[in-house]
Amino acid sequence: MVLTQITQSAVNCINPHCQRPYPQPWGNKFCNSCGAPLYLLDRYFSLKRLGEGGFAQIYTIWDEKTQTEKVLKVLVETSPKALELFMQEAEVLSSFRSSGVPKVEADGYFQINLVNPKPHQLPCLVMEKINGYTLEEVLKNSPQGCAEDLVIGWFIQVVKILEELHKRQIIHRDIKPSNLMLRTSSPATPAKDDQLVLIDFGGAKQFSGSVLQSHSTSTRLYSSGYSPQEQVRGGNVGPAADFYALGRTMIQLLTGKYPPELEDSLTGKLQWRNYRHINPDLADLLDEMVEDDVKSRPAHAAIIHKRLIKIASPSSGKNLFTHTSKTVTTSITDFTQAVGNTTLFIIQGIFKSLLACLMTVWVMMLTSICAVLGTIIGFVLAYQTSLGDRWLALLVHQLPNLVENQPYIAAETIVYAFAGLGTGWGLTLSSCFDQKRRFLITSFMGLIGYSLGWIACQFITTENNAETLVVWMLISLPLLTLGLGLRSHKIAYTVIAGLGSANFIAILVRLGLGLHLFHFAREPQGLDILAPLGFFSFVSILLSLCLSISYYFIVPCLRWLGWR
Repeated sequence: MVLTQITQSAVNCINPHCQRPYPQPWGNKFCNSCGAPLYLLDRYFSLKRLGEGGFAQIYTIWDEKTQTEKVLKVLVETSPKALELFMQEAEVLSSFRSSGVPKVEADGYFQINLVNPKPHQLPCLVMEKINGYTLEEVLKNSPQGCAEDLVIGWFIQVVKILEELHKRQIIHRDIKPSNLMLRTSSPATPAKDDQLVLIDFGGAKQFSGSVLQSHSTSTRLYSSGYSPQEQVRGGNVGPAADFYALGRTMIQLLTGKYPPELEDSLTGKLQWRNYRHINPDLADLLDEMVEDDVKSRPAHAAIIHKRLIKIASPSSGKNLFTHTSKTVTTSITDFTQAVGNTTLFIIQGIFKSLLACLMTVWVMMLTSICAVLGTIIGFVLAYQTSLGDRWLALLVHQLPNLVENQPYIAAETIVYAFAGLGTGWGLTLSSCFDQKRRFLITSFMGLIGYSLGWIACQFITTENNAETLVVWMLISLPLLTLGLGLRSHKIAYTVIAGLGSANFIAILVRLGLGLHLFHFAREPQGLDILAPLGFFSFVSILLSLCLSISYYFIVPCLRWLGWR
């Protein structure tokens, strides 16, 4: 065995269970410690371990056939899904010929037989070694962000790679600074002509147009801070997921800040433009790419590429004007920020507080009105139509003892159900919590929650009215909240809706207010409807208040603490 380009005296065993993997004598074909093969495919020697990535360990190896160093990726996770993804990566890379991805030969994927600690096969993948640095390492040398022209150049290169991948119906699913490498000699001085390489295809996946139209799910694989919500939830994803991650990556390269640090505490959208003044066309493109709505992002890589070329090469007649205009605008903006940054922050805080108060009052009013309308409809159906009698007959059959002791429970269940329906409808109509407008689902959950809570309370033997009211709230309000279609922090909203309302009731009781569940002890007359109207209106206002506190205060605090 002749080494022409390197001098080595030891080999590294790649068995993940080996007790003494390094150093092994150069020239040995088997490990002295575990007996694993050291001379792989009669061609490769493992030189040293580089680290771990995902489910695999990474090694530098020597290829005796080509007399070059390469990279060996060894799968150490034994699950079938991990093996499927590993083989998928091998298939993608071996079939793809581009300078923008690591080269893998047709026989680059293989398995070696191990006997220690028990007989099994170890999947391996040999690929081209990229001599350079990741953009994550480059960014460490530019903590305030990289130069705009450099970022645009990298941006164009990645889009070209994605254009080719997407043509082959392949999405990467894990674009971030650490998975983009520059063929450069130093991370501190990257050049405009340095070539970019997209690495780590462990999460790459085939897609098709027909699949994208469906609502099927895919493997839940994502990178926090870069992947879109549809990917985080394990939903079906397409090219738009790559565009979202790429947009966030480019924003990080421009600002030097990890994307979640730039998120608005209320909406979750990136507020990044104040950190870096760049070409407004480039900023607009990046904002489109990181939209939460998939349909709002660019449809194809070719569209992004075309816009980037226009941004990178403005017409010569406009160059001087554009440069002068940009310089003046930047100077004015910097001066304004230097003088009035604190004042602007205070004004924004006051404005956001006033807006939160107004929106809270609005949702209280709207939800209260809808709760009243739902209660009226339920009251009429329960006491003025045959629906109450039919429901009573059903309950007599299912719960005879309960109905015997509470003769008006059937009709009251209908009133509770429609009050919950109206409350759910009002919350959805307000759209104050950035939730999905799911009228039917939310109303149905309100109907189920209110009526189920009421029926459950009939089995409580306590004579304390306040305790019964608290139990009803702990059942009904969380169920309604779960049906609201909130986009994030559902657990936080649900807990605050139930416990917050219950604690508020407990405080009122301690202050001497005699609160209790609405209940008729006799057949109601005309004006008796005022009791349920007041009760359900009060509950809807209390629920709206708890949801507003969660949306404007609790959830932003959780985002700030890192729970996203």
